[in-house]
Amino acid sequence: MSALHPTGVFCAALTPFNADFSVDTARFVAHCHTLLSDGCDGIALLGTTGEANSLSLDERKALLEATLAAGIAPEKLMPGTGVAALPETVALTRHALANGVTTVVMLPPFYYKGVSSEGLVAAYSQVVEAVGDDRLKVVLYHIPQMSGVPIPHDVIEQLRARYPSVFVAIKDSSGDRANMEAMLERFPGLSVLIGADPLMLPLLAKGAAGCITATSNLVGGDLAFIFRHHADPARAAEVAAAQERVAKARNAASIHPQMASLKAVLAARPAGEGWSRLRPPLMPLSGEAEAEVRKAFSEISVP
Repeated sequence: MSALHPTGVFCAALTPFNADFSVDTARFVAHCHTLLSDGCDGIALLGTTGEANSLSLDERKALLEATLAAGIAPEKLMPGTGVAALPETVALTRHALANGVTTVVMLPPFYYKGVSSEGLVAAYSQVVEAVGDDRLKVVLYHIPQMSGVPIPHDVIEQLRARYPSVFVAIKDSSGDRANMEAMLERFPGLSVLIGADPLMLPLLAKGAAGCITATSNLVGGDLAFIFRHHADPARAAEVAAAQERVAKARNAASIHPQMASLKAVLAARPAGEGWSRLRPPLMPLSGEAEAEVRKAFSEISVP
């Protein structure tokens, strides 16, 4: 494939919950529309930030269907479909394709640790063969600090050799810049999507395809501006200012648990009180921590 796919700024969208901890679908789709209006190129829903591993398969399917029904184009969506059981990964991936969504983000099977590269290649291959749809595009999801199962370079190489039109991208949320740079050098046709907001700008110059990040729930416009103008000398000062805001936002969101912090900021917005809920075992911030995070975000100057 000559052109990288996907490219751009994709928000790892938060999932809001009702008082009974059911998914607040209306609030979610409204948030997605806002993110796209802010400049995001698409929505990476049902990922780590979206608390997807606290949702049932039926809830995942219903949220994707509701998002599409709300008028968001399938090509704007990259749902997470990778779970611990391969038949369920197949089911979620087939469901996405049946609804016209062809690009998915796929964790490796993550319960068993210390698995071999051979095992990972076999798992991903089984999913592709079982799905059996030539439209499928997979973004591998490397987040070893959460999954406990890294995706080594030899696995990427084998999967791309076996299914070159399927394994088109990887989201690297490890925070390991050296690993991202190594992938950019070793796999020039692979769309490397950065999972740590401040790293997108320096890695765009090395061939990165964009990002999928949590902080884009709040600074998607700045990330989109950086992505579109990073190579324009005439906009260098504006890019630098946007990068400074992105770095400050990332730092502010990392003082306390990230998802709870991002939700605390959204909850402070008009009619945003429902955003504060997380599904157990995750918990919202204490009042003191919430105030600290909101203060940190309030001090980030925006144009």
